[in-house]
Amino acid sequence: MAGLRGPQSFWFRDQGKGRRPRLSRERIVAGAVELLDGEGVDGFSMRRLAARLRVGTMSLYSYVETREDVLDLALDAVMAEIAVDEDDSTPWRDALTGHLVQSRRVMRRHVWITALIGTRPMIGPTSLARSERFYAALARAGLSRPELNAAVSTLFAYVHGFVAAENVWRSRVTDADEEAELRREVKRHVAAHADRYPALARQAEVEDADSDGGFRRGLDIILDGIEARIDPGPG
Repeated sequence: MAGLRGPQSFWFRDQGKGRRPRLSRERIVAGAVELLDGEGVDGFSMRRLAARLRVGTMSLYSYVETREDVLDLALDAVMAEIAVDEDDSTPWRDALTGHLVQSRRVMRRHVWITALIGTRPMIGPTSLARSERFYAALARAGLSRPELNAAVSTLFAYVHGFVAAENVWRSRVTDADEEAELRREVKRHVAAHADRYPALARQAEVEDADSDGGFRRGLDIILDGIEARIDPGPG
């Protein structure tokens, strides 16, 4: 996986003691999240972070060793916005749906997450706690390796891919009227070439801008498939 080469991950290193009082790791992480929200990953640098915190750049290195350390900490921090369902009596589909709906909201709120997921190891304590509950819900449903791992990967890929595309679209098409007209143009174009694209002309709902409903329908299809693989046991 990209991002695992080079210096050892922040989460595997001894964090040490004795930090200077002017800064704290919490303040650095909060500033990093704000900077990432405003500038994205490409606009993030230790120099810009230091300027936001009104300290010298080298002051940051008393608390972290690398820029990647800060990215790991920021990524783990925003995962805390996904509430953990500790109730083992919650039906597995409800637990997963709640988790993934929240995940989408968090990735829409912090659009830089989709640029980091897949390049940074999700092994911070907050991320692992949420992964633990996610795996536990599928295990409770009756899945086990390797199907459980395949189900996790499929659900993760769906949410990540859906939101990544959604974020790119929303960054470029910001006016609702402009979007509606664009969708109408696409519909007219496809209809005009129905002999070439008959399935699209009959089935594609290009005017449907309900991304929330589309997300839930797609998620239900995947969960239906997972449910169909679960062995109901005797009777």
